[in-house]
Amino acid sequence: MSRYLIQFSYDGGSFHGFQSQPNAHTVQSELDEKLALFLGISIETTGSSRTDTGVHAHQQFAHFDLPDTILIPEDATYRINRMLPTTLVVQAFYRVAEDFNARFEAESRTYEYRIARQKNPFSRDYAYWFEAPLDLKKMYEACDIFMSYADFQSFSKVKTEVNTFTCDIQRAEWKEEGEMLIFTIQANRFLRGMVRAIVGTLLEIGLGKWDLNDLHRILASKDRKLAGRAVPAHGLHLMEVAYPKATFAARCS
Repeated sequence: MSRYLIQFSYDGGSFHGFQSQPNAHTVQSELDEKLALFLGISIETTGSSRTDTGVHAHQQFAHFDLPDTILIPEDATYRINRMLPTTLVVQAFYRVAEDFNARFEAESRTYEYRIARQKNPFSRDYAYWFEAPLDLKKMYEACDIFMSYADFQSFSKVKTEVNTFTCDIQRAEWKEEGEMLIFTIQANRFLRGMVRAIVGTLLEIGLGKWDLNDLHRILASKDRKLAGRAVPAHGLHLMEVAYPKATFAARCS
């Protein structure tokens, strides 16, 4: 058997999340179905990240296996994109080691959460419209606090099967781009609903409802009920999944 890595992106508003589930149109089910038709064999992909319903991905990866008798053709990217809906696009195929795992070998994931400070019909599907005045200085300071913690149980969905709530946050910051306020966060892994709960908490701080001491208290509590609400999914974007450079040495198409 040979293992391949596929790079792709999608508009999350068209799917009920990444992971396959009964009676739902998901990114994984769409990708598996079209790859199976294209390659003439049943395909089961394993994704690098499991985005929720409505969450967008600018760079996502998944691995899958093929018998050695089946090769990825040079024009595979062109041909598979003719089969996929316009909301799902493949950028490349790579040949990887037989034991490579798209999920566990990712070094980091980077997400952006986009907030539109003014009503804009062209960003309504990709940014959360939020016009209330915010104390950006306090929100910037709060980002540094996240960097000093490792356990993020307070920001995880309650009913989730994980062995640990530990995450290594490597970057957390806000920036302003015109009318857009963008939160960027990078970590080795994320818990279900984590980024949206963090942003919801930061907005409470920006509104002056909570202060930085409250954030310390929330993090230490390990209680999801104490953290802020989960902001809408359509403002969340998976921007990058980072792997060792050697992963991409054998590009097929």
